[in-house]
Amino acid sequence: MSARTNILLLVTAALVAVVAAGGLDWYETALVYQIYPRSFKDSDGDGIGDINGITSKLPYLADLGVEAIWLSPIFLSPMYDFGYDISDYRQIAPEYGTMDDFENLLAESKKLGVRVILDYVPNHTSNESDWFVKSVRKEPGFENYYVWADGVKVNGTLQPPNNWISIFRKSAWEYNATRGQYYLHQFVIGQPDLNYREPKVQQEMKDVIRFWLDKGVSGFRVDAINMMYEVDPKDYGGRFPDEPLSGDPNYGPEDYEYLDHIYTKDLSETYDVVFDWRDVFNEYISKQGEYKIMMTEAYADIELMIKYYGDGKRNGSIPFNFAFLGEINNQSNARDIKLVIDKWMTYKPANQPANWVNGNHDQSRMASRQGTDRVDAMNMLALLLPGVTITYQGEELGQTDGYVSWEETKDPQACNTEDPINYWKKSRDPNRTPYQWDTSRNAGFSNTTGKTWLPVADNYLTLNLAVQQQAANSHYKFYKDVVRIKKSPAVRNGDLDTRALSTSVLAVTRLLPGAPGIVGIVNLSDEDQNVDLSSLRLLSSQLQVIASGVDCKLQKGDAVNKSNVLVSAHCAIVLQTINNCC
Repeated sequence: MSARTNILLLVTAALVAVVAAGGLDWYETALVYQIYPRSFKDSDGDGIGDINGITSKLPYLADLGVEAIWLSPIFLSPMYDFGYDISDYRQIAPEYGTMDDFENLLAESKKLGVRVILDYVPNHTSNESDWFVKSVRKEPGFENYYVWADGVKVNGTLQPPNNWISIFRKSAWEYNATRGQYYLHQFVIGQPDLNYREPKVQQEMKDVIRFWLDKGVSGFRVDAINMMYEVDPKDYGGRFPDEPLSGDPNYGPEDYEYLDHIYTKDLSETYDVVFDWRDVFNEYISKQGEYKIMMTEAYADIELMIKYYGDGKRNGSIPFNFAFLGEINNQSNARDIKLVIDKWMTYKPANQPANWVNGNHDQSRMASRQGTDRVDAMNMLALLLPGVTITYQGEELGQTDGYVSWEETKDPQACNTEDPINYWKKSRDPNRTPYQWDTSRNAGFSNTTGKTWLPVADNYLTLNLAVQQQAANSHYKFYKDVVRIKKSPAVRNGDLDTRALSTSVLAVTRLLPGAPGIVGIVNLSDEDQNVDLSSLRLLSSQLQVIASGVDCKLQKGDAVNKSNVLVSAHCAIVLQTINNCC
């Protein structure tokens, strides 16, 4: 037996020991709460949310039932893209606090049983990064840290290397006079793309992961993972090839959607990097006694997304499931939603956790996108379905998009439209407005006497946490009830059954032998429905309401028979069997 085999056996034994101790299963059914730090809670009155503000609200999150918080970037940055342009991966942005503040956050969260997950932005850095400065100067070892290319002369004028377009519009290439070349930026000009064909870059990024894992974070959400690689110019005669036109008549030559991005995203090399990172994460499982989670963001076809789970030989990440964002809208019926759920459950590997995402900092808020009358329904589905639930801050309240005028707009994606009329179609600012804590000035987000970094939404006096905590029924109270149900044996480990009982009624059932069965019902229609669950033969006849949404007539504690359950218009309700299954 070789030394390598012996080492692998020892590592495997260590992992098995951790599993036996119960330390590996937290992530499989976790509730992960995304915090956009700039908009969550301001502790020092400057109008910008910060780390100490997050720490002050940890008791709220723990009481809500959150098992892990994911922080959007808090690293040193010039903030052209509000933290997604990182100048130093190992330093905290001063406006958010200090490393001491972060370490205190870690310590306090640990006391409360809440894990901390960081945002990892591997595709690009800031153009103020020391790496980029050295690469511009071609300092030894840094020459190829970024994607550089020579321009082309057209009628005597130097032009970009090809037709590639930035996600934020216009050319994805920017000329650097010092180096005499163009650098690639698939996002804003201040976000030069790293070159993952350079082994030193891959090692640097592994070292960044280890730096934060050494501090005790529980994992990372990985940003824009499918943008990390571009085709190798060596395969195209030494030049980066033009991308073909998409043919979409709704976009012009400066819009990202104008091209079909076959050379700049979803390249196969990306998966190997993810698998390598998973190996780094695994080093810390036995060291720290907990599983280290990796969740990856890629807006891609499902066949490509599923590959991030692993290749059968090596494990990878949990790829974010954006089906609730992209394939369901406020006109979707019960059958549409069932098909979306079944599609993900069919494609994902049987031994890997599913995940359900209702929103994030890049998308219109769930309540605005789906409609306020579907808030309870969408939250319930994300919590009752198998696997990981990701909640974006404020979704538990049904917080809606705020209005942000052109003059107050900060998002570079909107500013780059140069269009004061239609900018809002590209703006992410409305879904980043401050969290609405109470009815006090600035919704309790900040005590600044000036302006908050983005304006607080106009509806904060009636839509806020304090009001919903005091109300007899509220989105918050329903959400909290369903979080508690998510931790029940049937929802953690039970079999899933999804049924569209009609075009407007969807039932999600979780059954586990020896435990009470759970069934969630959604009525998407404007009329009350008497729902017959008799076709669910393993579900016992006598049921009790254990969570009742804001539009439900049945209330917690009510007893019902499965043959006749009153589900009022727009109601989302959860029932539990009186007897154990099955």
